Amino acid sequence: MAEKILIIDDDLDTLKLVGLILQRQGYQIVAANSGSQGLAKAAAERPNLILLDVMMPDMEGYEVTRRLRADPELARTPIIMFTAKTMVDDKVAGFEAGVDDYMTKPTHPAELVSRVKALLARSAGSSHPLSSASAVAVDRAKVIGVFGAKGGLGVTTLALNVAVALAQLGQETIACEVRPGQGSLGLLLGFSHSTSLGNILSKDSKEVTPRLVEGQLVTHNTSGLRLILASSEPKEMKLNTALAQAEQMIQHLATLAKFLVVDLGVGLTDLNRKILPLCDRNIMIIEPMRVTVTMAKAILEDLDKSGLSPNRFEIVMLNRVRSSLQMPWQQAESMLGHQIASIVTPAPELAYQAAEAAAPMVQMQPDSLTADQARKMAETIIAGGRSGQMPTRWKLLRCNLFVLAPNYFTNGSNRWRARC
Repeated sequence: MAEKILIIDDDLDTLKLVGLILQRQGYQIVAANSGSQGLAKAAAERPNLILLDVMMPDMEGYEVTRRLRADPELARTPIIMFTAKTMVDDKVAGFEAGVDDYMTKPTHPAELVSRVKALLARSAGSSHPLSSASAVAVDRAKVIGVFGAKGGLGVTTLALNVAVALAQLGQETIACEVRPGQGSLGLLLGFSHSTSLGNILSKDSKEVTPRLVEGQLVTHNTSGLRLILASSEPKEMKLNTALAQAEQMIQHLATLAKFLVVDLGVGLTDLNRKILPLCDRNIMIIEPMRVTVTMAKAILEDLDKSGLSPNRFEIVMLNRVRSSLQMPWQQAESMLGHQIASIVTPAPELAYQAAEAAAPMVQMQPDSLTADQARKMAETIIAGGRSGQMPTRWKLLRCNLFVLAPNYFTNGSNRWRARC
């Protein structure tokens, strides 16, 4: 099938001439004579490439580009700005808006055809195909949201180590901290500045483009994990209201890796309510205490009322006290009306050492029980096990805890092992 090119220009002569030149090269041509019409046709036609004028009466080409880049379905469509504006500042403005190439009128037909062919060839060879909405959907990351039923349960630590474990297993992974003004991921990893989340959420929603989001990613040197970090500056907590910007950021990040692990902090904030439906898996961390389980149950009930099924959520229980003092996991499941997918054990000394060394725990002690638990969770995520039915791998994880860490349990451990 012929590749489709959308030409957006208010000059009818240009539309006809350029359209004819490209049509003779075998391309299918779609034309729009205004910016607003161009946006509508781009959404309806899903072109392989867009030729865009700057000076149009209803909307400048720069604004058209920003809106195209803000649309997840069109964000990676190649754009050539084709205009009579020749100043360097004009070109810079075009590239900052998000165009891929810039040509000035008039131009020789051979150069126009050459530029079009070259850009289409680059997009076809990209690891993220640009030619259709379906191709973008295929490349979308699996998004894993992690949050706690209450504070102090190690949400960031778990999210970080699972993300690093995914990367160690050869999966291209991004970890994103969506906790404006309460970030700790950068501090744990030794970054002196953690401003990437604030730089995104402080923008107008129209300015949250794939280019902006990708430009804010930082890389952790030893793990290779790419990160969006939140600041710990309290003044940035006001960005918790930037719901549209956060949603667009997650959608754009999901086109840049195979897995996206999102640290959502605690509870059901407005920001979390916006992002949780975007996640393929949601992991809620609890502990075996009546207060925490009661809070978790309230969260699940609220989610159910809002139309987000609790079956989309997996419960991870963090054990921090002797089993004789804590609520049995069977009782927690009964109270929640929801199966517990995994039980993990804390490692406070390792956590302290890792924080002081600015290294993830799975790197600090790769043979530790903590690292083994994180890897098993990562393997389950890669395998695509779903909630509702406890994934086999996570069942094994729960069983292995009693084999590998018997000191955490009382004499009833044999009964627990048998139930696994």
